[in-house]
Amino acid sequence: MTKRLKSAAPVEQLAPEQGLSSYQHALRERLLAAPVIPAPEPWRPVFEYKYGAPVGGLLGIGFASHPESGRDLVMVVSRDGHGLFDAVTGKKIARDRDPDPESSTPDAVADLACPGLGPIAGSRVRIAGLFGGGLHTTTRDGWTLEAVAPDWPNDRVLLSGDGGLPHSGPHGERWWHIFHSTYSELRAFGFSPSGETIAVATSSDISLWTRRPDPSDGSSSRPPAAGEDAA
Repeated sequence: MTKRLKSAAPVEQLAPEQGLSSYQHALRERLLAAPVIPAPEPWRPVFEYKYGAPVGGLLGIGFASHPESGRDLVMVVSRDGHGLFDAVTGKKIARDRDPDPESSTPDAVADLACPGLGPIAGSRVRIAGLFGGGLHTTTRDGWTLEAVAPDWPNDRVLLSGDGGLPHSGPHGERWWHIFHSTYSELRAFGFSPSGETIAVATSSDISLWTRRPDPSDGSSSRPPAAGEDAA
């Protein structure tokens, strides 16, 4: 006698908001409602383009300091080689289209580093991105960066002066949605060790912000206090 098997019910597809607490749902809706806005003073974008500088096949980025000026430099590792940018001007100051295959990507070594180039030749730069690693997400004077994905898989990068989520003040006063990756995968984001540069790298481009406090006009690089105008 043939045994009849009951057909299994189709797997129910849960809506994204199902399973969230009321607090989590409210936070998600708050993040979804926040549009991309410019970073507050003293931060300014380094590149003129909306999505930064295009870098096809970007794998990761790392920070270094110029040996003479001390300014922040950003090393970019991609499938097309290595590049080095001045983080204040955005100028590409060195390029290696054919790096040594044994050290062209950081996954070959334990510290996820690649050899420097141009003015930092002879040094090694730790790279954060596709193969792991990370950059600073806070500065000594109170700025914070974090990535959130309320509409996963699209990542949003938030800059704040209130210590991070859940954010105590209104959007645009104590936290700012400065980057939304809707077209490429987020590779890395963070501050330079000096705290003077913000970098956001995706699989197709790199965006930079810098701050250059001017003591002569009384400007400050600290985040605005609660209730203080950020502009």
